[in-house]
Amino acid sequence: MLFRWTMAAAAAAACFMAQAATGLVYVSSEKDHAVTVLDPQSLAVVAVIPTCKRPRHLQRVPGGTQLMVACSDGGEADVIDLASRRSVRRVPLGADPELFDLSADGRTAFVSNEDDGALNVIDIASGKRLRTVEVGVEPEGVKLSADGQQVYVTSEVANMVHVIDVGSGRIVKNISVGKRPRRFALSPDGRELWVSNELDASVSVISTRELVVTHTVRMQLQGLRDSDITPVGLVFAPDGKTVFVSLGRANHVAFVDAASKRATRHVLVGKRAWGLGLSRDGSRLYVANGLSDDLTLVDVAQGRAVKTVPVGRVPHSVVVDE
Repeated sequence: MLFRWTMAAAAAAACFMAQAATGLVYVSSEKDHAVTVLDPQSLAVVAVIPTCKRPRHLQRVPGGTQLMVACSDGGEADVIDLASRRSVRRVPLGADPELFDLSADGRTAFVSNEDDGALNVIDIASGKRLRTVEVGVEPEGVKLSADGQQVYVTSEVANMVHVIDVGSGRIVKNISVGKRPRRFALSPDGRELWVSNELDASVSVISTRELVVTHTVRMQLQGLRDSDITPVGLVFAPDGKTVFVSLGRANHVAFVDAASKRATRHVLVGKRAWGLGLSRDGSRLYVANGLSDDLTLVDVAQGRAVKTVPVGRVPHSVVVDE
């Protein structure tokens, strides 16, 4: 089974890589209702794309040249053509869409809807809601398994990860994690699912085969209380050896060794480090800082911040299109 998962992940990645990339960085700005476009090296702003109300999560649509942006206050997604940098259509997502993930063929969106306490499955072409799965209160993080057969959803209030069978829409398991789980990162081999626990100063590591928590990674910084450390964003290095974790109010990003499950380095960035994006080669980490309204570029090899630039009010998520 794991072999099939790994092969499916590799095939999806190969499909994505075959698409023509823009080579740019995209950052959603909640209060400006816009997506800021930057050059990845200089961090010069090359464009600002108007979008729907309160844009949050964004993701490139597989199999094409479009970017999909979930807008919480509009209850919809904006589909942006990357070549023209214009909105081409809107897709209804339901009340207060938080995060989403897309099927490998780019046809289906799996969306967490905070107000509904549900995962909605949306056909992107028609905008039709295919299925609604009730989950715990205030769902946020959404991640498809490597083979696309399961979808994982966090519930911030229930302190759980719900595992849903895509085919049947049934919840097959509820996994208890830390307080206020937020986002996911799936290891490149598909074996581990990492979950940030914002109010627990921790990250839970789940075995995707056994569907149990195998490790809890404590986030600690000298001189700070646990309540000051609020992990949210996570991203794996391409080789799977390091996991980068944004620490929210602690204003740092942690470099966590994936094998030992220990932080090896902390890098000071902007205020309320939130969304993360990583270059294709893993050398540059982009950090959206929600309370300082800027983006910090971190040189991974040197382990230091090299530049910070304004990107609009309350930046939320980052896509590196390489």
